[in-house]
Amino acid sequence: MRRPKPKPPRDDPDDAYAAALRLLARREHGVLELTRKLQQRGFTADAAGAGVERLVAEELLSERRFAETMARHRLFQGYGETRIRAELAQHAIDAADIDHAIEALEADWPAQAMHQARRHFGLPPATADDRKRVLRYLLQRGFAAATANAGLARWRESEHSSE
Repeated sequence: MRRPKPKPPRDDPDDAYAAALRLLARREHGVLELTRKLQQRGFTADAAGAGVERLVAEELLSERRFAETMARHRLFQGYGETRIRAELAQHAIDAADIDHAIEALEADWPAQAMHQARRHFGLPPATADDRKRVLRYLLQRGFAAATANAGLARWRESEHSSE
């Protein structure tokens, strides 16, 4: 069986720009992610970079907007501040944009931790081992230890006040 001929690299920045626009029509992307996707589609690094730079110059691509969108999405998925910050950093988002995205969430992190624990476990922990299990779960979801403890305390208080 014959292998298909490899396609020559695409080096037209206008084509890269158009392809990037189609990708942005679906969802927000970061600069690094969009450049990588264009290169996977056969564009040279120069063409992909030029297309992405044009999008940034025209304000059609914004790292800050991408960071806000991703942070909000992860918050709704039940992740904590630490995890959200780490994921944004993996996307090469600037620290100032990460801080802005976290602040824009205006999240009550202990309440988020309580909600996530309640959603996953149903009932507050009855034993010390159950408490450790809940705390471990919240830490794995990216909540800071103090936040997880505060969320757990709120959960217990809300259960006692409803009785």
